[in-house]
Order: sequence, then C-alpha cells, then structure tokens
Amino acid sequence: MKTLNYFSKVLLLSYCLLLTTLVAKASGGDDHTHAGEKPVAEANGKTYFSSEAISDKYELFLKYQPIEVGQVATLWLFISDYKTNRPLDSASLKITSKEDKTLEFTISRVDKGYYEIKTTFPSAKIYSLTVTITSPLGSDLLLLQNIEPGKQLATQEEEHSPAIFESSIFLVGVGLAAGLLIMFLFMKARYRKVAAGFLVVLIVLPTAQLQPAWAHEGHDDAGKKGNNFSNAFEVPKETQFLFDVTTQPVQQGGFTESTKLFGTVIPSSNGQAVVQSPQTGRITSLNVKVGQKVTQGQVLATIEPTIDAGNAVTFLAEKNNAEAELEAAQKDYERLKSIEDIAAKRDVAEAESRYNKARENKKLFENVGNGTSNNARAIFLKSPINGTLSNFTFAIGATVNANETLFTVTNLSKVYVEAQVFDKDADKVNTGGNFMVECATTDVHKTAQVKLLAPAQSINPTNQTQRVIFEMENPDNEFKIGEFVNVQVFAAKPIKEIALPNSAISEINGRPVIFIKDSAEQYSVSYVSIGQNNGSYTVIQKGVEEGERVVVNATYQMKMIYLNQ
Repeated sequence: MKTLNYFSKVLLLSYCLLLTTLVAKASGGDDHTHAGEKPVAEANGKTYFSSEAISDKYELFLKYQPIEVGQVATLWLFISDYKTNRPLDSASLKITSKEDKTLEFTISRVDKGYYEIKTTFPSAKIYSLTVTITSPLGSDLLLLQNIEPGKQLATQEEEHSPAIFESSIFLVGVGLAAGLLIMFLFMKARYRKVAAGFLVVLIVLPTAQLQPAWAHEGHDDAGKKGNNFSNAFEVPKETQFLFDVTTQPVQQGGFTESTKLFGTVIPSSNGQAVVQSPQTGRITSLNVKVGQKVTQGQVLATIEPTIDAGNAVTFLAEKNNAEAELEAAQKDYERLKSIEDIAAKRDVAEAESRYNKARENKKLFENVGNGTSNNARAIFLKSPINGTLSNFTFAIGATVNANETLFTVTNLSKVYVEAQVFDKDADKVNTGGNFMVECATTDVHKTAQVKLLAPAQSINPTNQTQRVIFEMENPDNEFKIGEFVNVQVFAAKPIKEIALPNSAISEINGRPVIFIKDSAEQYSVSYVSIGQNNGSYTVIQKGVEEGERVVVNATYQMKMIYLNQ
C-alpha cells in the first residue's frame, strides 16, 4: 500500500508538471496587449512601407521599398481628391524635410495622380516630408511622417504546427487517467474520494485550459488572407485609379420621394393621322415612298373613281342635258342681245347669267379625265399633318375601296404617355412636383421629363385604375408609339434622409452592401438596411454614418476584390 501511495504521488506530480507545460505551450505567454505584434503592413506580407496624410481637400499616399542610406531612393506618391478619391492630374508639388533642409527631391509625373520622387537620405533616422500642393482644389500643406531609411521589412514568423505535441499530450493524459483509475480500484475506501477528485480534475482541467488557448492561436488582429469573417480588405492605390473607384461623403440631404407608374406611349392630338379613299377607284399616281417625311397639304396620291353602268348612264344623261341647256341659253342670249336697244335690261341680264352658267356646267363634263384641278373624276389624297409616312403596300394601278386606309402619317416630336394610377397614388400624382419617364423594355434607360396634362377624368371599370395623360417632348424620336414606360412621380417637397446613389449599393449573399473607404488603401464592407428608392437614390436606414466615404463607382470590381481576397 505504501508503494501504491508513492506511485500515486509520482503520477500526480507528473500530471501537474505536464499540465503546466501544456498550458504555457498552447497560450504562448499571450497577455492580449499585442505589444509585440508587427505592423499591419508587415503582418499582411506587404513588400513596401507606406505613409498617409489627409486634409479636407487632398489624400496623399506614399509607398516605398526599403531605403538604403546614402543611395538614391525612389518613392511613389499618389494624390487624390479626399472626397471623391479621383486622381489629381494638374497639381504643383513642393517637398521639403524638416529633419534635413538640405535634402533635394526630384518629382516627375508618371500618370494621372501618380508621381515618382527621388532623393538620397544621408542618415538612418526617421524623416517626415512636408508636401505643398497647389491645384484647382486650392493650396494645402500636408505632412508625411515616419519615413525611416535603413529599416527592413520584418519577415513573418513561421507557424509551428502543434499536431505532434497535442498527440503526445493526449497519450500521456490517457495514461495518467488509466493509472489513477487502477489506483482507484485498489485503494481503501477512505482514499477513493481523493483519487476520484484527481481523476475529475485530470479530465476537466485540460479542456477548460486548452480550448481558449487553441481558439486564440494564430490571432493577429490584422485579418489573415482568406479570413472570411473580416469585412476589411485592401485595394492598392494603382488598382483604385485603374478602375476609377470614386467615393462620396455620406450626409443627410433632401431625398425626394417618388412613386412609380406604368404607362404606354400613345400619339398626341396631332401626332398621327390616316389618309383614306373617299370613293372606290384606281390609283393613277403615287408621289411618296415609305418612310418619307411629308408636310401638311402635300399630295400623296391621285385616285380615279370607278363608274359603274348605272352611274355611266346618269353621267351621259346629265352631259346631254348640259349641252342642250347651253345651246338654248346661247340662242336666247344672242336674240336679246340683238334687240338690246328695245329689250328690257333685266331680261338681257338674266339671259346672260343663264348662258354663263350653262357654259360652266358644260365645261365640267368636257374636263372629265383631263387631270385639271377641277376634275370631277380625279381625287387628290393629301397629308393632313407634318410627319413621316408609315409602311404601305399600294402601287400605281391598284384598286382601292371607299373608306379604305391608304397612308398613315406619324409625328413623334411630341407624344402622350397614358399611365394607370391606383386610388392610393392619385393624390401623389395630382400634387407631384416633377415627372420623369424611363424606358422599361430596354437596357438603355432613356429618360425624359414630362408634364401632367390634366388629372384623371375616368376610371377603368376592370381594375379600378385612373387614366392619367402626360405630355412629353420627343425631338429625337427616342420613344415610339406603343412602347412601355415607367413614370416616376416625384414629391414637391424633399425629406431629410441619408440617401446614396443606386450605383453605390451592391449585393453579397442576397443582402445589400456598400463599400466604405477607411484609409488610403483600406476598405470595408457594410451590410445596410435600405428604404425607398426613387430611381436614382436609395434611402439607407442603417449601416452607414454621416461623414463616411462610400464607393459610388466601380462597386462591381470592389465586390470581386473582396470576394477573392
């Protein structure tokens, strides 16, 4: 029994030593102060140092590789508008160093907003560069700090795999537990409680101590590459300029509420006209072509009416009556004219009038078929409006029927938009301050401003919608008759909300996101809650604060960079 007690003491002492070593190895002595961690740039494996300076006008970002003391060093400076992130093309620069006023800097422009700086640092100490900028944005003075010649990039420490160590500890722990279990079976009753306590501690204590240590393993606070739980990511300045990544400061402003209506383009009052044949006949001349622009009153075609047998008999009878009347009126007039001295003047005047009327009637029949302007058998079809001829399939010699449509003339310089309005939106339409039309059927979103002609005067009994007519100028003929469009009705008074351009909002995993610029090359993804969309701007209810710079252009490229980090 003494030997057994001695063996149990040895096992317990070994276990305590093993446990202490294991906890120390797993935690690595981490006190969570991060005092010994490397800079973010080094932890991420960057091959250059950087320095950043900002003002309310400019953002400067300087990057450089390790600088050799006493040798010519090359530094690259990126200059952009602080608010929009656009590179500045026309900027005058002057650089000095307060640590060494004798330093000379050679500045050359590489590209838009991208400059190359060359100088020689004589000492291995920390320098700061004072940059004086003059551009259309105004003059400013910025300070780039912590430029240290002679400093080398720190290499990342190799990560040690604890797999072998953990396996060994597991085997030793199992052995200790088995030993205590055997001891428990052979001990006296008064010692079994003590052995049971040690056995419980052996099983529970490693779990409680090791799990936090393993969870903390590899923690660097900078976010390792491929860490899907981080919303932060880096975009090199060159990439930002290449993709034209632009930003906009967030601020509360006047957001104009809008209501979308669905409409159809229809002709205006004088925008479309049809030309029909008044009689059955044959086309004898055609003066226009399909697609030709015509003016009001222009002759389009000439039709010769077709006369049947009954009409021909009537025509000949009327012609004979006209000839007989002319002959009788002529004889009576000549007789009275010969005795004009003794005849009553009233009788002479009546005879002359009768004679002239008979001549005119006879002339109508003589001119049948001769094509003169007073030809009773020639029908001239004229354009009622200015416009463009639509398609027609008639040719010279074709026979047409009475009231048959031959031509359609369309004028698209001004069109109407008929929209369907439900009762809940009627007041918004009647009090709207501005109306915009957008094409709903093509990827090219044509837009135009329209005006409300009059409030709704009737209700569609099928769906209880009101018909509202808008008038739209269409000088370039972009909108066609029958085209489906969306009508945006904007409220007369704006409301104060945080709103961003629709181009700033992207989507990740089915949720709306925006990209916020944190520093020169640091961006972050923010999931947002969105509100009303007026076609150009969307209200952001949650996920962004005033003053933050949000990417409003090249969001697709930013999304791809984030997903592929």
